[in-house]
Amino acid sequence: MEQGRVTGANISVKIDDEFMKAALSGKKYRVQFPVDAPNPDPKNTRDIDASALWKKIIHNAWKSAEPGVLFWDTIIRESIPDCYADLGYRTVSTNPCGEIPLCPYDSCRLMAINLYSYVENPFTSKATFNKPLFKQHVAQAMRLMDDLIDLELEKIDTILAKIDSDPEDDDVKQAERELWTKIKEKALNGRRTGLGITAEGDMLAALGLCYGSDEAIDCAEDIQKTLALEAYRASVTLAKERGAFLIYDAKREENNPMINRIRRADEALYEDMILHGRRNISMLTIAPTGTVSMMTQTTSGIEPVFAPMYRRHRKVNPNDKNAKITSIDEQGDAWEEYSVSHYKFRTWCEINGYNIADIECYTDAEQKKLIEKSPYHKASANEIDWVAKVKMQGRIQKWVDHSISVTVNLPANISENTVAEVYRTAWESGCKGITVYRDGSRGSGVMQNNDAKKEDEVMPNKRPDVLKAEVVRFQNGREQWIALVGMYKGKPYEIFTGLVDEDVRMIPKAITMGEIVKVKDEARKSRYDFRYIDRYGYPNVVGGISHMFNKEFWNYAKLISGVLRNNMPIVDVVNLIQGLELDSDSINTWKNGVERALKRYIPNGTSLSGKTCAKCGHEALVYQEGCLTCQHCGDSKCGG
Repeated sequence: MEQGRVTGANISVKIDDEFMKAALSGKKYRVQFPVDAPNPDPKNTRDIDASALWKKIIHNAWKSAEPGVLFWDTIIRESIPDCYADLGYRTVSTNPCGEIPLCPYDSCRLMAINLYSYVENPFTSKATFNKPLFKQHVAQAMRLMDDLIDLELEKIDTILAKIDSDPEDDDVKQAERELWTKIKEKALNGRRTGLGITAEGDMLAALGLCYGSDEAIDCAEDIQKTLALEAYRASVTLAKERGAFLIYDAKREENNPMINRIRRADEALYEDMILHGRRNISMLTIAPTGTVSMMTQTTSGIEPVFAPMYRRHRKVNPNDKNAKITSIDEQGDAWEEYSVSHYKFRTWCEINGYNIADIECYTDAEQKKLIEKSPYHKASANEIDWVAKVKMQGRIQKWVDHSISVTVNLPANISENTVAEVYRTAWESGCKGITVYRDGSRGSGVMQNNDAKKEDEVMPNKRPDVLKAEVVRFQNGREQWIALVGMYKGKPYEIFTGLVDEDVRMIPKAITMGEIVKVKDEARKSRYDFRYIDRYGYPNVVGGISHMFNKEFWNYAKLISGVLRNNMPIVDVVNLIQGLELDSDSINTWKNGVERALKRYIPNGTSLSGKTCAKCGHEALVYQEGCLTCQHCGDSKCGG
């Protein structure tokens, strides 16, 4: 639930069919440790209220977009590598984004084919999908992926040779040598690959199909089925040329659902596979492809377009006669708001006779009318029917032998019951895993074309008596600092910060959450206390936190808190703090501390206008997990 603690990965919960049935029927569910111990061997067992735990999972997913769920029985039931579980290929977890269930020591190898590139005459009545070329490229991609495994093996041999040549004793090197030997064995024996697709959303739009419609789902399933059959065909061809993966055994696989679907779809291919084997134990996936989609300027994975058009802003010189000033901030800086359009939406505009320079000057109403004429209408992330998306995932999943990384986007006002329905439908549709993102549940994103200010964006004029608080600890030079950040609806509302002294040391280092409470003492004077629950479950109070820090710190903190309460965007608050020119060294140190504390709340993807990357010189700086990252060269700078 605490943002920033786990990054670069999804948090998911393994759920089996028995739990789902118990949760939906209100029955008890037995948990045990060790989890995989056969009855009656577990050291600990307990019967729990499955529906209560299910509601907790749903609430957290609704609140923070975590956790996703992995339907573990479906994963194991469908898994071809688990036909060889006794030989070391038992699936135990997934890669960080969940699209490849993996056994210990195996590798995640990914490659994606851009579906949009196979659409001929895109965005016209003559649009078609070039299936013969697609089949040809699938075969080539599988050959490339198999070559990739050989390159990986070469590198592992180099690592092992380096370990052998190192001067340490053999007993010192044993653990490292054992690790790399196991990784090599998994690659040699199974030769797992991860061939997938990207640009599904743009491909469907280019064919004139609305994402989520029955026609679009049929088309997407047909193309994924084609990919699966051709990938397996290519793997059989490679087995004829190079040999099957070392532990291939047709008898072990004969009851596997994926293998049986291949057999029903193409009996000749199945017979050929029985005769010659396959080169790869399993080979298909659909990854998020976020960076890849940025490079190809397409939608990612099987996701729809986020938005055909949206708003961004950049700093401008007010003295420039061509400057279009939209707003002036508290520092007096002038900003221009401008439209950004999805690249393939611009392609549709050009094909249909619209001038790109003109549409970027359209009003919101004009942009809305333009989008309504396009195949992206009712097909963006927050517009499509979630039921249709989940069913589409389930249909495509049947032709993916690993898994699919996918997120169901939901509007901000959706209920927890709807999130529960998304997860339940995913389980019933045969999905292996799923996650949701409710708009605004992890901070704000890009600006939408919406003139109305949302009610939950308005900060209360009168401070609530109790605010949830987050504890942020950091090092400022050689000094240990702490910040207590009062939160209102997930946004910073006030801040208390300073050196960790004897008073503040009363707050244990393990405490990351609590409450800031406004109280009146015996003299009717107001003060702020910090309340928290310790690890034993007992309530604790640290009184008078407003007076614990240096008086100068407190006065400046009131100024910054006042800005936060007026809903100034966090990135602009940080810029405001950076721009403070103060004579006192101690205040400048405090200023750096506040900046460090607040940077973590800047939504990922927020651009920093008016500044260029020190490494490459491009104006392409965005915040990622509180760090300024250049989207052009990848250079990243963190800290205050």
